[in-house]
Amino acid sequence: MDRDRLSQLVTLINQALRPNLELKSIRPHDPVQVTDLPSPWLLLGTGNYAAVFTHPDYPDQAIKIYAPNRPGFEEEVEVYRRLGDHPAFSCCFYAESGMLILRRLRGITLFNCLHQRRRIPVQVIADIDRALTDAITRGLSPRDIHGKNVMMHEGRGFVVDISDFLRPGMGSAWGDFKLFYYWIYRPLLSPARVPVPLILLEASRVSYRWLRRLLRRIA
Repeated sequence: MDRDRLSQLVTLINQALRPNLELKSIRPHDPVQVTDLPSPWLLLGTGNYAAVFTHPDYPDQAIKIYAPNRPGFEEEVEVYRRLGDHPAFSCCFYAESGMLILRRLRGITLFNCLHQRRRIPVQVIADIDRALTDAITRGLSPRDIHGKNVMMHEGRGFVVDISDFLRPGMGSAWGDFKLFYYWIYRPLLSPARVPVPLILLEASRVSYRWLRRLLRRIA
């Protein structure tokens, strides 16, 4: 991103967005709440600790702002430093005081692909696998990779959320998603173009999280 244009965007964020933004994180395992957002800023999405915005004059940039008193900012900056300019990840142009300016990734999450009957090509899965392998070679631990934080665009796969990549352990979420993809989605759901109801997807997500916690306690 051009240095002058980046400087202009930083000024715009500090003068127009942050002073007029109300961002709350009530429970750490639920998405943050955006209760006030100045025009013409747009909300792209929310996570458990932060929300992501964009501005019509800067459509290729995404601004991620952490909710007050939520951890993870310094760790995310370090992850982006290690990843560098990777085609399957975003990259960080600027980071300061709980705010990151990132390259905007466009596409649809695999979670929404299932709900909207959109075909997920094998290439998307291969791209994400390759990206996670590259992250491991950079000393990172790509964990908590699931259908809501990976996406596809024009037949290629991308990883959206890298905020936990410094935490130890890999987790099994992505491996479980691939089992579902190869054993259920490809042979059964994809040819029939069967949509997965949103309520079933959400119920599966919550049940899976509860089961993982239970298994950890038993172990």
